[in-house]
Amino acid sequence: MADVASNTMSPSSQFDLGAFVGDLTIEEDLNGDDISLDGLQQELEECKNDEVVANILSKGPKLRDYTKGVENDLRKVELDSIQDYIKESDNLVSLHDQIHDCDNILSHMETLLSGFQAEIGSISSDIKILQEKSMDMGLRLKNRKVAESKLAKFVEDIIIPPRMVDILVDGEVNEEYMRTLEILSKKLKFVEVDTMVKASKALKDVQPELEKLRQKAVSKVFDFIVQKLYALRKPKTNIQILQQSVLLKYKYVVNFLKEHGKEVYNEVRAAYIDTMNKVLSAHFRAYIQALEKLQLDIATSYDLIGVETRSNSGLFATAWQPLKNRSAVFALGDRINILKEIDEPALIPHIAEASSMKYPYEVLFRSLQKLLMDTATSEYNFCEDFYGEQHMFYEIFSGPFGVMDEHFNTILPNCYDAIGLMLMIRIIHQHQLIMSRRRIPCLDSYLDKVNISLWPRFKMVFDMHLNSLRNANVKTLWEDDVHPHYVMRRYAEFTASLIHLNSEFGDGQLELNLERLRMAIDDLLIKLAKNFTKPKLQTVFLINNYDMTIAVLKEAGPEAGKIQMHFEELLKSNTALFVVIAFNPFIPGFVAN
Repeated sequence: MADVASNTMSPSSQFDLGAFVGDLTIEEDLNGDDISLDGLQQELEECKNDEVVANILSKGPKLRDYTKGVENDLRKVELDSIQDYIKESDNLVSLHDQIHDCDNILSHMETLLSGFQAEIGSISSDIKILQEKSMDMGLRLKNRKVAESKLAKFVEDIIIPPRMVDILVDGEVNEEYMRTLEILSKKLKFVEVDTMVKASKALKDVQPELEKLRQKAVSKVFDFIVQKLYALRKPKTNIQILQQSVLLKYKYVVNFLKEHGKEVYNEVRAAYIDTMNKVLSAHFRAYIQALEKLQLDIATSYDLIGVETRSNSGLFATAWQPLKNRSAVFALGDRINILKEIDEPALIPHIAEASSMKYPYEVLFRSLQKLLMDTATSEYNFCEDFYGEQHMFYEIFSGPFGVMDEHFNTILPNCYDAIGLMLMIRIIHQHQLIMSRRRIPCLDSYLDKVNISLWPRFKMVFDMHLNSLRNANVKTLWEDDVHPHYVMRRYAEFTASLIHLNSEFGDGQLELNLERLRMAIDDLLIKLAKNFTKPKLQTVFLINNYDMTIAVLKEAGPEAGKIQMHFEELLKSNTALFVVIAFNPFIPGFVAN
């Protein structure tokens, strides 16, 4: 390429290719030394039979001329191409130089990149090594941190700071003291539970000191709690307030004793049970004695439906003065209000006594049961919150339950008030519902026992009323008066009262007993009516009694329907009989429709 550049001319010079290469002719080419025509004639002879070749050979000199022209055209085109190439020689030289420069640059870049590749490979290897070292160092660091954390926790859990010793030995039992007790409890549990700690040499140095602190703390909190328990024995102490505002604040002290001083805890527990048993028993005994002064006697064994009101039975029968509230023996009246006041606060005896108030026993009964429920609820919750035990409630209340049983064993055998007994049965039922809503089961067995004791007593008193009708002395009961008899009024009021109290309960046994009572009064009333000599007076007597009974039963509501219907049928039949008797003198053979 450099040789070519040295022989080039300026673009303005004319380049004569013919002068440079000379004229070229076909003949000269054919006569050249490098062309051999040997065997041509033989080949022509072989191809003369070929139609195409024969056609070409037949044209003769024309084909040669044509061939020569084509050759000249090709030469001319070639020369023109060479001329164009020569014209662009400068550009080609420049392009060659540029390619050469680029080749040098690329060669240098190749060298650089090869070096970079080697360096990158080396760096990659270094990075891999560093990465492995970093992972190894990270793992070591993590292990060391874990070890440091465990070691720090071990040291923290096992050491005994001087401040902690000062508080537990010399400090007062307060919130700070209880927080320190919690720390001591964690340390004691730590050295007892972890097997690795037990094998450590550090424990041998610390364990004696921990044991001394435990003993000191147990002794100190025992003295503190016992002192607080003695405060419960002081007269006029509000036990519930003392429990809630004082004892519950030191709940953790008892938990500490339960976990780390079981024997001492049992002593505290026993001391509390003994204290509360005696205190509550004394409170209930005093309350019962105060209530007894407020009791209004309603009925005696002589206050029965079929008993004559003017005299007692016995050898020395005297005039019997009825009690002021004798009507309450058979009529319910305002006594029903006690069921509407079922959840009212218990009576305060000295206030009632100061106002000279007297109450039927069911009022005192409700008040006593209300006080028992509230006290039991408070104590049950306190035992669960403070000691974490529910069963100890029954040990505490064995005394109060005994006082209550003693009281009822005295009261019930002398109770002849059937209405009052039924009211007490309904009160117990309501109190069971209240305790169920409170979700406090501690009085379930007690209330069931009271209920079981009330029903037999009620049945016995009811049977006394029933037998008083069956065994009534008709001669002493009879009065020469057609107005409603007082025995029938007693029966009507008594039956209406029990029906009213049974309206929401539907006790089938009570309904059966009321039916027996109705049959007995029917028989007695017929016997009383027969004492009248005239049939008309007998009928009037029966009509008046039936009418009065129906009027009283209507006050009991629709629940009296069956018994009321019975007396309405009797009233209807006796009214028809009275019409017959009244009209028969004037219209012989008159029959009422």
